[in-house]
Amino acid sequence: MKAINMFIGFDQVESIAYHVFEYSIQRKTNRPVSITPVRLTQLKEVLTRPRHPLQSNEFAFSRWLVPWMCGYKGWAIFADCDMLCRGDINDLWRLRDDKYSVMVVKHDHRPKETTKYLDQAQIPYERKNWSSVVMFNCEKCKDLTPEYVNKASGLDLHQFKWLSGEGDIGALPSEWNHLVDYDAPDENTKIAHFTSGGPYFDEYHGCEFSEEWLEEFKMMTHCEQRSKVQQA
Repeated sequence: MKAINMFIGFDQVESIAYHVFEYSIQRKTNRPVSITPVRLTQLKEVLTRPRHPLQSNEFAFSRWLVPWMCGYKGWAIFADCDMLCRGDINDLWRLRDDKYSVMVVKHDHRPKETTKYLDQAQIPYERKNWSSVVMFNCEKCKDLTPEYVNKASGLDLHQFKWLSGEGDIGALPSEWNHLVDYDAPDENTKIAHFTSGGPYFDEYHGCEFSEEWLEEFKMMTHCEQRSKVQQA
């Protein structure tokens, strides 16, 4: 059985979110999952473009290097770090369809507020949040070269304008990228996305799924503490 190939965006500001998300993925599946953090510090010789003033996280552009990192072979999942996995990631993996170049949840996300966590700008645009969970059919994403990712505009990348058309984009069920406090509450949610800010920030402690996130955090830290005691 081959491991699921997964990449998670890493931002130092949200490092605890990354670790809890990773922990929740591994805890809820019986299939091996190989998870790679997408860190700018490890890609600085490849991704040379300067940070855009409207860029709200460190992996806004580096996510598009996932097919290149995979040698343009096989499938890979990319996800933002500000998420909580509530289901088996293997159920998402089973949905991949070779006729598509990418597969995403096709949100109609039109936020009305102008700021989000840490006073970052909330920028509305067509296909917003489609790129926060992406299943890449890497062989069909060869246009995402480091050269292209370094020069392409944010909208060209996040609106998937590097593909030939809508027919290249497969639709995933909405429960695999549930936008917390935007989408209607759904207990069937498989991935909860704290897109405007999560319970790792004090001001979002009461958001949807915050109690589950905090419980996952407690389990993760308890395991770490127990491991340290055993090693001592």
